[in-house]
Amino acid sequence: QVQLVESGGGSAETGGSLRLSCKTSGYTAIAYCGGWFRQSPGKEREVVATIGSDGRTNVANSVKGRFSISQENAEKTLYLQMNSLKPEDGAMYYCALALMPHAKYCSLYYEMDHWGKGILVTVSS
Repeated sequence: QVQLVESGGGSAETGGSLRLSCKTSGYTAIAYCGGWFRQSPGKEREVVATIGSDGRTNVANSVKGRFSISQENAEKTLYLQMNSLKPEDGAMYYCALALMPHAKYCSLYYEMDHWGKGILVTVSS
């Protein structure tokens, strides 16, 4: 059973940084697409960043230049480094994963199959 467990959330001040981690387990895949999403109260969930098993990344315009996504393949762990945080970055952040039968491009809007429970990030002004 595929599992995704987020950690590293919490509170930060405007301009501060946080690093989210997502430990994945329970699968063996030729290729995959991993991503981070976020949702604020009253808003739809939005994609933040994605990364493919080939290492190529995509970052949403709203966070480009401030957030970066990375991975540690051996540990099956995804990371989201968040710098220069703004109050509007406060949200529930979700890790997600799509397992691919063969290697193909992991776009920013690739449909995910598995989701973590989410972790809260708050940014004070």
